[in-house]
Amino acid sequence: MVDQILAGGATSLVNLVIHALVMGALVHLVLGMAGRGTGAPEFMRYTVVIVTTGAVLYAAHFAEILLWAYTYAAVGAAPPGTDLVYFAFSNYTTLGYGDILPVDHWRLLAPMTALNGIMLIGWSTA
Repeated sequence: MVDQILAGGATSLVNLVIHALVMGALVHLVLGMAGRGTGAPEFMRYTVVIVTTGAVLYAAHFAEILLWAYTYAAVGAAPPGTDLVYFAFSNYTTLGYGDILPVDHWRLLAPMTALNGIMLIGWSTA
């Protein structure tokens, strides 16, 4: 169980760092845009900020999901032939169809992925 906690904890920690960097950059960008008058209507500036923020956060979450997929591959957490990105996406978003189950030794990684996803999606929403 210690190896599962170490692998899942390390992946979660790296994802937290990724998310903190992306969120920090977005906050810096948005605050910088708030003080500038571009001549464009205010609602258009807000639209650009919202769409850009959403796209960047989506890309960040996708990168974090890819990191989980890489972790699954590195430790052999899924049965052979599993689409690891799909498996990681399902766990990260807590969708959890249950059509793919981790191998017994690495079962703890699935709920750790879900916890990490809930935290980071919630952070993005906040």
